[in-house]
Amino acid sequence: MTAKKILSIILTGALTLITLAGCSSKPAATTNTNDSKNSAEAGKKHYKFGATYMTMNNPFFVALNDGIKAVVEANGDTLVALDPALDQNKQISQIEDLIAQKVDAIFLNPVDWKGVKPALEAAKKAGIPIINVDAPVFDEDLVTSIVASDNYNAGVLVAQDVMKKLKEANVVLLEHPTAKSAIDRTKSFEDTVKDKPEYKIVAKQSSNGQLEQAMPVMENIIQAQKKIDVVMGLNDPTALGALAALQAAKREQGVLIYGVDGAPEAKKMVKEGKITGTAAQSPKGIGKTAAETVYKVLKGEKVEKNIKVPVTLITKENVDQFGVDGWQ
Repeated sequence: MTAKKILSIILTGALTLITLAGCSSKPAATTNTNDSKNSAEAGKKHYKFGATYMTMNNPFFVALNDGIKAVVEANGDTLVALDPALDQNKQISQIEDLIAQKVDAIFLNPVDWKGVKPALEAAKKAGIPIINVDAPVFDEDLVTSIVASDNYNAGVLVAQDVMKKLKEANVVLLEHPTAKSAIDRTKSFEDTVKDKPEYKIVAKQSSNGQLEQAMPVMENIIQAQKKIDVVMGLNDPTALGALAALQAAKREQGVLIYGVDGAPEAKKMVKEGKITGTAAQSPKGIGKTAAETVYKVLKGEKVEKNIKVPVTLITKENVDQFGVDGWQ
C-alpha cells in the first residue's frame, strides 16, 4: 500500500470522528411567559469572548473549543473562535482585532509561546484578561491564568512505559519547538532516560504537531536510521503520521509508537495494537475549566495562575475504560 493511500485512510478516519453535529430544533413558543425571569434576563450583562488557537486542523482544539463554548453559551454569552493556521503574525492580528471589538476576555492557545508577546502586551494595555489554554506562553505575567494539561508528566509516563517494555531502545522524538506544551513533553521524556545510555535518542525533528508534516519527516528518518525501536510523537496526529510512514516502508513491526492527546482515532489504533499508547488529555475538561475561570475573573474573584489538568497513559491494557468513540 502506498504512503499516500495509508495517509488518506488515517485522515478519513480522523475526519469522520470530528464531524460536527447538526443544529438542534428550537422548542415551540409558549404563551406562559415568566415576566420576572424575562426581566432578570434583560438586566443581565451579556459577555462576548474571543478565542484563537494555534490551529483548528487538529481535533484536540475543536474539542477544547467545544468545552469553552458549552459553558459560555449556557450563560447566554457569545464566543468568537479564530484559526491562525500556525501563523503567529496572523494570530497577533486576530488578537488585535478582538481587542478592537472590545471583547470581555480572550482564550489563547499560542502558535509561538514567545512570539505572541506583542499581542499579550496589547491586551494587557486594553485591560482585557487572557486565559492561556493548553500551551503556556513564555511571558506568564501578561496572562491572567494558564489552564493546561500536566504536559511534563505526559513525557514521563511515556518514557516509563518504554523502559517497562524494552531493556534498550533507539528512540525517535517528533517535536514542536515553538509550543511550550510540546517542549515539556519532549524534555520530560529526555530527562527520564538521560542517565540510562541504553535508551538512545537517534533522531529529534519537528513536525509542528501536524499529521501531514509528520509523515514525510518520519520517512526521512526511516531512510537514515536502520534500527528504530520507539517513536514518541508530541501529539496524536504526529503519532498517526509516523505510523503511516512506518507502514508504507513496512518497518512498523516491533516499533513502539506513542502519542499525546487521547484522541478517539488514536485510542482506536491503541485498541487495534497499531499504536502502543497515548498520554490522554481532556480537551473538553481544559475548555470547561478555562471558561469557568474567566467567569470568576469577571466577577472579581481571585484565581490560580497555573491550573494543571492531570494526564493518564492509555494502552491496550486500559483503553476499554476510556472507550474509543469520544474524548475523555
